[in-house]
Amino acid sequence: MAFYLAAAIALIASIRVITNTNPVHALLYLVVSLLAVAMIFFAVGAPFAAALEMIVYAGAIMVLFVFVVMILNLGAVIDDQEKKWLSPRAWIGPSFLSLALLVELLYTIKPNLETMITITTVGPKEVGIALFGPYVLAVELASMLLLAAMVAAWHLGRDADKDDKEMHNV
Repeated sequence: MAFYLAAAIALIASIRVITNTNPVHALLYLVVSLLAVAMIFFAVGAPFAAALEMIVYAGAIMVLFVFVVMILNLGAVIDDQEKKWLSPRAWIGPSFLSLALLVELLYTIKPNLETMITITTVGPKEVGIALFGPYVLAVELASMLLLAAMVAAWHLGRDADKDDKEMHNV
């Protein structure tokens, strides 16, 4: 029962992330969605994955996202653009593609239901060895990619005219 309740909360919160026009409110719904996913991990017997989900995603990364959104302070210019994105006409194509992916996923999973993998508990030491053993380069590249994306978002979102005026006043 806890799994289905957490899944419903995650689904509703994720829909609100997409449909909300206020970026800070959308991020708060994303935090709720990530916490619901952590509850799903806990319900299926993965308490360490649930703790990592809460600490890393719902904690650190979401705080970073909130800071970036508040620093950018995009304002009313973006509201009109978001309302265009939320029109039903803009969602027809992505909806059909998502439906096709769902059908493909169900078709792929259905034959393998009888041969599902048994659940085993994995501790923090094994996760650390798996991540930072053979995949240390991939983890470092992912962190650099996140940093580059944050810097790019800041550069794209800043007001260039305001920055030029400040440069000439100095």
